[in-house]
Amino acid sequence: MDIQNKTVLVLGAWGLVGNAVTRKLVPQKPRQIILTSLKQSEAEDEVNKLREEFPGLPQDYFVPWWGNIFVRNEFKDADRYALLSEQDKRRILMRDVMEELDEEILKSSSIYQLVCSYKPDVIIDCINSATGIAYQDVYTTYRNIKKTIAGKPTVEELAGETEKLLCTLYVPQLIRHVQILYASMREADTKIYIKIGTSGTGGMGLNIPYTHSEEKPSRVLLSKSSVAGAHTLLLFLMGRTPEGPITKEIKPTAAIAWKKIVFDEVKKRGQPIDILDVPLSAAQKLNGTLKLKLDKPFNKTGETLKSVFIDTGENGTFSRGEFEAITAQGQMEYVTPEEIAEDVIYEIRGGNTGHDIINALDNATLAPTYRAGFLQHAAVDKLAELEEENNVSSVAFELLGPPRLSKLLYEIHLLRQVSGAMKNIIMETPEALSSKCCELISDNAKLRNEILSIGIAILMPDGSSLLRGNEMKIPTYKGEDELKIDENSINIWAKDGWVDLRVANMAVWQSRLKAIVAEAESIPSYDTSSMNVRTKAYWNNFGKIDIGKVVSWIFIYEEKGMRMKD
Repeated sequence: MDIQNKTVLVLGAWGLVGNAVTRKLVPQKPRQIILTSLKQSEAEDEVNKLREEFPGLPQDYFVPWWGNIFVRNEFKDADRYALLSEQDKRRILMRDVMEELDEEILKSSSIYQLVCSYKPDVIIDCINSATGIAYQDVYTTYRNIKKTIAGKPTVEELAGETEKLLCTLYVPQLIRHVQILYASMREADTKIYIKIGTSGTGGMGLNIPYTHSEEKPSRVLLSKSSVAGAHTLLLFLMGRTPEGPITKEIKPTAAIAWKKIVFDEVKKRGQPIDILDVPLSAAQKLNGTLKLKLDKPFNKTGETLKSVFIDTGENGTFSRGEFEAITAQGQMEYVTPEEIAEDVIYEIRGGNTGHDIINALDNATLAPTYRAGFLQHAAVDKLAELEEENNVSSVAFELLGPPRLSKLLYEIHLLRQVSGAMKNIIMETPEALSSKCCELISDNAKLRNEILSIGIAILMPDGSSLLRGNEMKIPTYKGEDELKIDENSINIWAKDGWVDLRVANMAVWQSRLKAIVAEAESIPSYDTSSMNVRTKAYWNNFGKIDIGKVVSWIFIYEEKGMRMKD
């Protein structure tokens, strides 16, 4: 797409890649660039530098925004570990990740409020998401729980550590982030989303020698790679979703460098490293036990560590020796942020760099085949032949799921049984259909018991009587054995997985079948091209009803669940 006059949101703009991306964007003449970083000082510092660098642009051309995009807006400027230490806030964090996504969770999130405030046409995500999530380190949380259990904790202490563990789990956080990001971009009508991802190991394998003194390969490092891979697959799915943004990911497999080379104060987590005064007389004898923390810390000299270093942004500050080792041939080596930025701009503008992982997965995955498509008819015909031979109807077993599929299949099966052809169903009154289906369920114990035995309940026409078996797939178990019944919950459960014999549902079915007939009849008889699939012939001229075809139509048009790519 043309970037000119478009609003662009750069997530992680203060970082190494975000910095380079922003400068490559300016010549493309976007309308406005929103630059984000975790800290206010970083975002404002970057905007001030850009305003000095490009003085001819309007004052609001570069807009700073700061905060943690993985939490709700009210927590975006808080330290995550501080949030975890407060019970009330910790439980909000836990709910935001673990509960079903609802309007309150969505609209409270910082990324939702950011995206919907600026409505960017383009989002370039330069945040190292995998590091941010995986380096919360579930293994440290496990050790804390283990230590707590060994100390014979109170219920409150054990509950607190368990809640921290749940808040640290990687995959639920990642899933929730992608859910909210997708919903936010849909609402803002964002056209393209491009992610700068990571392999987690700088392109190296399981033999990577760089760890934080863990086992090799490091579980924490492999967690980062696992999160990065899961993130890619979720973006792969987002890229296959109709009406969503075009989705791309560039995944560098090398160290990324550099931002600056200077002689200056070396900082760790934003703070200077103090030089300690450790005399030789303080040497410890290695016997008995070794304390990891000193009873009395050594005095500081008042000086801080200063040296020559190369700043690689969020990837770290390296000495000459460290940089030389890590980028040597046969190690991580490195790629420059400008090269990544050039790929980003080229991909946004519709070019093909060959570095888009989502496109690579599209090309490498095994898609539906001609042979399978050809044989599908043979399989369906054989199933139909055996149905007739054994005098059974193969409707649904609720092994595949979801319950809504089974519910819809059985509902159209009941309608087929009582009325036959599509047009016969349409010509009946909803009241008559409801009555006939109820009569069929009442008289045909075999059919009724088969439905109930697979976990699908049957809501009777009065809307207040329910037939159910020992198991019900809907409503799902969410920690409570008893649920309050009201009209709204009945409607939700009926939609999700109950065979619904109410008059209103019969009217819904008639509307669906009318739409199917109208769609097929709108195709001119002389149009025998390959354009149309669901013709009158496909629907057996509205005579014999193939229930699977009807439900697939519902999933495509009503559920918006159409496959987008082969």
